[in-house]
Formats: sequence, structure tokens, C-alpha cells
Amino acid sequence: MIPRLLILTVLILCFSSVGAKAEALRDSPPPLGIAMENYAYPYPVDYLDLEIEGQDLRMAYMDVRPAEGAGDNVVVLMHGKNFFGAYWADTIRFLTAHGFRVVVPDQLGFGKSSKPDIYYTFHLLARNTRLLLDHLKIEQAAAVGHSMGGMLAARFALMYPEMTSRLVLENPIGLEDYRLKVPFKTTEALYQGVLGYTEDSIRAYHKTYYAQWRDEYEDYVQAHYRWTLSGEYPRLAWSSALTAQMVYTQPVVYEFPAIATPALVVIGQEDRTTLGRGELPPEVLATLGQYPELGRKTAAALQNARLVELDDVGHIPHLEAPRRFHTSLLKFLTPES
Repeated sequence: MIPRLLILTVLILCFSSVGAKAEALRDSPPPLGIAMENYAYPYPVDYLDLEIEGQDLRMAYMDVRPAEGAGDNVVVLMHGKNFFGAYWADTIRFLTAHGFRVVVPDQLGFGKSSKPDIYYTFHLLARNTRLLLDHLKIEQAAAVGHSMGGMLAARFALMYPEMTSRLVLENPIGLEDYRLKVPFKTTEALYQGVLGYTEDSIRAYHKTYYAQWRDEYEDYVQAHYRWTLSGEYPRLAWSSALTAQMVYTQPVVYEFPAIATPALVVIGQEDRTTLGRGELPPEVLATLGQYPELGRKTAAALQNARLVELDDVGHIPHLEAPRRFHTSLLKFLTPES
């Protein structure tokens, strides 16, 4: 018979080993594939096949129907550059609870979609979004865009006004022409910068998005960091550099007066997001990303816009102040409003 003391010792050693492995896993998180294969999205993900520049590509999307009702009113949610469709989870839940059908694409180069080496333009991304809506037999939708997604939503409204029932710009970037103050970088230089990301640098940048940091935001930091551990990360870094060049070289700010679609501009007043952060002299940086002023100028430039200013909120109102953001969004999207 095995002595009880020996059994107890073996069990203690086993549990200690398991604990040590768990601690090591926390200290060294597993790599995340650049197509986010093992990252759970809040709703089922489907794919639209596309052929662009001779490449067979796949565009990921969620198409979420309301629990009740026909879902005749459709909302398309367009993500920002450093995010992906999953961060809209609470907004999807809110809108579907109020009878909306919600379509959430991951644009090419982002999230679960392909990461091709192509010439990225907002025209192309808007066209891909149009193809997705055609595929889903949707004739009209409200376009809601956050950050870079705001630039895309504006381009979509310009290209397809007949399909855009309403336009919502949530702390969009591109409310100013960065080329006037931020020095040009080659795509190769941008690529090297993305390759140099570390866990600390990613977290430090994400913390600039919020008026007040909360632990729940760490999930997005870890997703970005775990990409850097993937063997395919250089391919994602190159597509990231290409889309950064798209943001820099393709401003939409000059075209706001041409948008007649009813629009809602939602601005977290603590936001100071801009290109060139960390590289510009303080006196130049202080003149960029002034969202209280930029929001008012944008609302005035659009032909038919309402402005909602959210105090004590940063770059991502739908994460930082979801109740206030969703209340304003629903009021604007409801046909009787």
C-alpha cells in the first residue's frame, strides 16, 4: 500500500505544477492568429467571397436579426482601425432588442477577414460593404461608423446616398487633414513601426482612448499583443501599414458639405485622437485632435446634422458611456424621431 504521505506529496506537486503552468500562461499568453480563428465573437460569423486584384479573399461579417419583429430597419456598424466587429457586442444587443437588424462587417485587413496586400481605399471598402448588403438583399441601411469607420461611413454615404437611410459618426478620425501638420511616412516606415509594437506600447496607446481606464478594456490590448506573437504577424503588420496610409492620404473632411443624408455626430469631449502622436512637437500636437471644436465644425459642415456632445468621455463612447451613446443613437434611428 502506498503511504498516505507519499500520495499527499504527489498531489501537492501536481497541483503546484498546474498552478505554475497557469501562471506561466498568464505571463505568456498564446499567439492569436491574424484571422482571429480562436477569438470568440458575440454572434455567428459568416463570410462573403471577394476577388480583388486577382486575389480570392473573404470578408467576415455578423448578421444579427432582432428577437422580435421583421427587422426591416437595418443598421451597419463600421469598426475603427485598431478594432474589429466584436467590440460592437453591446450595441448589437441593444439595437436588436429594439427591433433592428444589425450587420457588422470586418473590413478587409481587419478582424476575421483576409489581410491582403492590395491598394486600400475608402472607395473600395465602401464598395465591399455595398456588395455585402446586396448579398444579404438589403436595399437600405443606416451607416454607423466609429473612428476610421466614420471615414468609411461618410464615404459610403457619398457613394451610395440612396442606400444610406441615416449616417452616424461616432468620434470619427479624419475630421481634419492630417497631411497639413503630420509629416509623411513611407509605407515601409509605417510597417516597421507596427512590427515594433510591444505589449506596453499597445496598452499605452489604448489608454489614450478613454477618459477613464477600466480593466475590461484590457481584452483589446491582449488581442493586439497576441497578434504580434503569431508567425503571420508580418502580413498583418503590412496590411495595417497600408490602411494607415489610406487614412493619411484620403481625407473626407472636404466632402462633408456634399452629404445630404440625415446625420448624427456623437463626440466624446475628452478625445484627442490624432495621427502623429508621440512624434510631433508638443506645440503642433496641441493643435490636432481637438474633438470639441472638430465635432462642432463637422456638424455645421454636414447639410442635415445633429450634434451630441458627451462630457467626460473619450474616443469610444459605445464602450465608455454605452447608456448615453445608445440613448442618443436610438432616438436618432427611430423613424418617428
